[in-house]
Amino acid sequence: MTDNPNHLATPSGKPRARSFGIGFDGTPGPFNAITDVPGVAVGYETLISGDGALVVGEGPVRTGVTAILPRRRTDLATPVFAGIFSQNGNGELTGSHIVEETGAFNFPITITNTHSCGVSRDSTLRWMQSVLPAALDSGWGLPVAAETYDGFLNDINGHHLTSEHVAQALDGAVGGPIEEGSVGGGTGMITFGFKAGSGTASRIVEWHGRTYTVGAFVQSNFGKRHNFAVRGMRAGPELVEPAVREGTPRTEKGSIIAVVATDAPFLPHQMKRLARRVPLGVAMTGGFAYHSSGDIFIAFSTANASAALPPSGRIASADFIPDTDIDPFFDAVIQTVEEAILNALVANDDMTGRDGNFVPALPKAWLKEKFG
Repeated sequence: MTDNPNHLATPSGKPRARSFGIGFDGTPGPFNAITDVPGVAVGYETLISGDGALVVGEGPVRTGVTAILPRRRTDLATPVFAGIFSQNGNGELTGSHIVEETGAFNFPITITNTHSCGVSRDSTLRWMQSVLPAALDSGWGLPVAAETYDGFLNDINGHHLTSEHVAQALDGAVGGPIEEGSVGGGTGMITFGFKAGSGTASRIVEWHGRTYTVGAFVQSNFGKRHNFAVRGMRAGPELVEPAVREGTPRTEKGSIIAVVATDAPFLPHQMKRLARRVPLGVAMTGGFAYHSSGDIFIAFSTANASAALPPSGRIASADFIPDTDIDPFFDAVIQTVEEAILNALVANDDMTGRDGNFVPALPKAWLKEKFG
């Protein structure tokens, strides 16, 4: 087990999966986070207020927004090569058409709840206009914004997320170790009937004398308890309790958004290939992409900045690792997604939301018994 404190706990002291002795494949980066990819930053705005019966427009509120900056703030207008994959399309990721068309996107990514996705998208444009006005002076922007459903715990129809909240998440985006669990867009999310939300992990990949990083970030809100698995062990049948308690009837509305980042040089078609491996990491934990689940994934590379934004009238050149050498990066995607989901579950506590709806945390005593 690692002795790196960043691998064992979040900055606020929440436990991560490795703190319970859970073993994972591959070698994590210094922070075991998507922010191990140079230039990538993550920011949150978390909204928690009120208790008791739902009053639409007043609360209770259990939501937020996550911002992921693919490049340093001054370079956000420069595109990153990217690819997307929808395993099950019961969800939303804006900007997907331009990614499919051109194999690239620019500006930050935001992730929030289903009914605030448009707010986070439009607010990203307002924020970009304020911090990099030249990026929009003579063109348009098509930001990537994604969502998962938090209406079991949150007053989702109250539309509590504002442009100011999105700007605060974007302004607060940092590198280094980041929080996980019930923070940002993951605040009101549930996975396998346990409290989940935001999670991240990274892997170092050695390739012919060069070192690259692959990082993943998930907003985890999917799965049925009986399918839950930890490192190949079917955990769900043992964990019937503690159960979700419903003040109002719960219908299954699960989704997962995953963002994969790397500094390895890959072309757009290769980034799509990486995005297609995310479901294998989800499946390692027992996620099977059921009908109501929006399982939508995006992968991007921070390499080849000059090729992603080439001058007109000149031949552009891009470096790339051959497809025949891509397998270790597939491994890294699967490994980081699996661990990020488990981190989102472990770095969490019980939560009660609207109408007394209650979601338990994954029991820490069970983790100690099985892996400690």
